Order: sequence, then structure tokens, then C-alpha cells
Amino acid sequence: MSSIRPLALAAALLLALPAAAQVPPTAAQAAAYQGLHAAAASGDSAKLKRLLAAGPDVEARDAYGRTALHVATFARKRDAIRLLAQAGASLNALENERYDAVTIAAVADDEDTLRLLLELGASSGQITSRYDGTALIAAAHLGHAGVVHQLIAAGAPLDHVNNLHWTALIESIVLGDGGPRHQATLKALLDAGASTTLADRQGNSPLQLARQRGYAAMVQMLESAGTKH
Repeated sequence: MSSIRPLALAAALLLALPAAAQVPPTAAQAAAYQGLHAAAASGDSAKLKRLLAAGPDVEARDAYGRTALHVATFARKRDAIRLLAQAGASLNALENERYDAVTIAAVADDEDTLRLLLELGASSGQITSRYDGTALIAAAHLGHAGVVHQLIAAGAPLDHVNNLHWTALIESIVLGDGGPRHQATLKALLDAGASTTLADRQGNSPLQLARQRGYAAMVQMLESAGTKH
């Protein structure tokens, strides 16, 4: 099969993905928040403690399905995340676009917040987003190598296939730019033992996909890992 169709498909999907990605609260939405959501957005720990002492519904959601913990994660308010978790807030809840806190932190390349979430017991392997992906796939797509290392260490599924028929390793190639960040991401996945034989929907292997794009460094990495096809 010619490489033109897969390349065109990947390009079209790459353009479409941002529009379908997670949506953080706007400034106007954050300003309109009340109660737990307001305290989480501002990181006001004293106010949050007072509110939590009254036993509120820690799973209450805004119009976009975000809990206070989602809001605190978007805002990088780690003290608020810890307080909410201690009060029983779910670390694995999905908002309306089916993102959890771990994937929100992963997409934002927020290693400190991700580390805290994982330490508190958040799952590294939830199926998230309309693409039925994982935080690892999202991070690989974006070339967030540090996040990828954390998720691998936390036991994230290496070879989950999303509904685009891509793994994290494939996404590091087809949605990356072939540069240093995505090379580091690919290396982390290879070192962890991610499959180099799982193919995309058109039957293209990771090595074929790297060759099609002219990503010489990635081709060399895959070949050095023992990939033949």
C-alpha cells in the first residue's frame, strides 16, 4: 500500500485532535465558581479546609462535568488536590470529555502534579478520552518524555490500542515531529518493552511508519531494538 494514504490520514487527525482535547476552565468560568470549585481553582487551602469540614459533596460537578479535583489539577493546585483526596474525592473520575486527573496532568506536561496524583493512588491505566486511549498514549503523542517515564514506572499499559488503532509507541511516531522530545519518548517506550510489531489500521508497523516520515533517528532506534519490519 502506498504511504500517501496513511500519511494524509495522520495529518488530518493531527489537525483534528486539539479541537477534541480536554478543555480547562476558562478565566470566566473560574471566576464564576463557588464553593469547592472556587477554592480548588484558586488553591485557597484554608477556605477548602473550612468547606470540607462541613461535609460537602466532593464529587459535585460543573457544567463540563469537572469535579473540584479536576479543577485543581488543571490549575496545578497540588495542596488542594491533596486535601480533596484526603476528603474522599475520586482521583479517577472522568469529566465530560472522559479525561481523568492523571491524563489532564500528563497532557499538560505537569510532572509534579502527576507525581502527586500517582502517589495518592490515582490509576495510571484508565481508558480515557473519545479516542479510548490512556494517559501514556496522550503523553507519547505530545513527546512528554518525563511524563512517559513516570507513567511507565507506575505500571501504565504499554501496548493499549486506542480506537484510532494506535499504541503509545505508534503515536510517538505518527503524531510526533521526529525530533528530540519524541525520540526520547520512543526510547523510553522501547526500553520498557513496548511492542514494535503492533501495526496501525493499514497494517503499517512502527518501523514502516518511521521510514515513511523520514525519521532517520527513530528508524535507527527501532532497528537497534531488533525491529526487522
